[in-house]
Amino acid sequence: ELPIASLLPNVVTSLRSEPNLVLEAPPGAGKSTAVPLALLRDGGFADGIIMVLEPRRVAARAAAARMASLLGQPLGGEVGYRVRHESKTSRETRVLVVTEGVLVNKLQADPTLEGVACVIFDEFHERSVD
Repeated sequence: ELPIASLLPNVVTSLRSEPNLVLEAPPGAGKSTAVPLALLRDGGFADGIIMVLEPRRVAARAAAARMASLLGQPLGGEVGYRVRHESKTSRETRVLVVTEGVLVNKLQADPTLEGVACVIFDEFHERSVD
């Protein structure tokens, strides 16, 4: 069991009532994979995509692959990813892992992020001002 597992019910409850949450935990605690999956299962975000922002393409692909594996599903099913020049998604995709460039392009095309229920900024300390 991941170290963050005992906190997941509180994370889900908090995000149901408040739009923002800062979660800090050591590497390997399960923030990148367990939180999006908990929101998918229990979070009440049925009205849209749970978008997970990763700082690098390798991290985006790895996080998506791990979540799909945890669900016992193929990558591109309920969990997918989109990075520059590469996308593994389907109509069933509910958790979408993206990089900054993909999110910026989405925001430019659709500033309200229509169809996106939640955006998770993973590895926030690695963000730039750009």
